[in-house]
Amino acid sequence: MGESSNSSASYIHMVQHLIEKCLIFHMSKEECMDALSKHANIKPVITSTVWNELEKENKEFFEAYAKVKSNDDRMSEEETSQMIQKIISQSSKGAGNE
Repeated sequence: MGESSNSSASYIHMVQHLIEKCLIFHMSKEECMDALSKHANIKPVITSTVWNELEKENKEFFEAYAKVKSNDDRMSEEETSQMIQKIISQSSKGAGNE
């Protein structure tokens, strides 16, 4: 069970890292769920669950983020696709270094 638990923790950490990258690019929860589903093959329910936990742990950040986000324009599909592909390639290169 220890290896399975470690594997799950590692997967959740990777999802958290990708969500943090989505936040850097001012993506909404829905945009992030969609992008990670399309480009990283992460089920939306997983992204949503990790996002919700991050919101609980960082309430003030997400309140401020929501205010800033409401003033931003959406990224185009092409910009989203390119950005997520870049993040995934960088994550896979650096995965062994953590």
